Amino acid sequence: MDFQKFDRSRIHQKPLSERKNKVDITEIYIKPDDPCPEVGTAVREKIVRTAGDILEAKAANRPVMLAFGAHSIKNGLGPLMVGFLKRGWITHLATNGAGIIHDWEFAYQGKSSEAVYENLPKGRFGTWEETGFSLNLAIIAGAYQGLGYGASVGKVITDQGLEIPSEETLVYEMKNAETASRAAAAADFLEAVRKEKLAPGWYGIPAPFGKFSVQAGAWQLGVASTAHPMFGHDIIYTHHISSGSAIGRAAEHDFLSYADSVSRLNGGIYMSVGTAVMSPTVFEKAYSMAQNVGLQHNSPLDRHKITVVDLAEPKWDWFGQGEPPETDPEYFTPYMRIFLRTRPLEMNFITADNRVFLLNLYNELLKLDPNETE
Repeated sequence: MDFQKFDRSRIHQKPLSERKNKVDITEIYIKPDDPCPEVGTAVREKIVRTAGDILEAKAANRPVMLAFGAHSIKNGLGPLMVGFLKRGWITHLATNGAGIIHDWEFAYQGKSSEAVYENLPKGRFGTWEETGFSLNLAIIAGAYQGLGYGASVGKVITDQGLEIPSEETLVYEMKNAETASRAAAAADFLEAVRKEKLAPGWYGIPAPFGKFSVQAGAWQLGVASTAHPMFGHDIIYTHHISSGSAIGRAAEHDFLSYADSVSRLNGGIYMSVGTAVMSPTVFEKAYSMAQNVGLQHNSPLDRHKITVVDLAEPKWDWFGQGEPPETDPEYFTPYMRIFLRTRPLEMNFITADNRVFLLNLYNELLKLDPNETE
């Protein structure tokens, strides 16, 4: 059966300079020395406990993973996260496709976040040339270089551009590559080069605000930063250069990197901040994979700790009462069920804004880390 496909080349992409943005990173970014917002005693105790868990994991050389939603970037937390990376307090970052987009737009123009309610009726939501073109090209080039989604973007921001191979080089790679995957990545790049009539050589993509980028910071520090997009969820899919195969290749790379960190999580800690969909659903698949292999070697994954941060107030004592009835909507919180089914050694649920949590956590770590107090 022949199904029609939408022709994205018909879309009139607008210059990003014409878009009204709601957030200016230079005005809202969180600095490590900003005053800590006040929190209640119970929240404070859980944050202190989480800081202790991080330092135990660091001392044992175990993973400290932070999964976060796009709002953490929109709230200006990128530079603070880089501060965590520099001190070795986080060893793996994970976000969704929107988190990558906001991070790149901040690096490129210092601003992000459009008014969806204004632009959607006009057919302008997400149809911005520089964002769609630059991010798709970065992913295509990164996949060709064997990089994941997050690293591809972090590298382009750091380098402020990328190298365009000649068509001859790409054709040679397609014919002579050692693996089919490498040949396919070359074919994706060749298609983009021909679509956009890109000349070989250096292609500049400026990032004058790159210091605010967590993806660039992770790339420069050599820390894993993975992206876990869902196809069709992100505005970069509106651009005609977008390559599903390149995106899939880069995202698969990141998922397997993430799964590797999860497989070593015994003695480590997983933090899920403001992401009630991406984080738990990706975690459960990675956990199952890791547990499958671990059980084969009598080494189950059962000594990990989890901290979940959300704005919602918990209404159930998960450890004291077990799981609530699935038919009771008042207590039906799927992501809590997912995390508890991984049988963590300890689980904290913290009701807090992501800025409040991460800034307080950063300052608690400064107090508790012996390398910071000597």
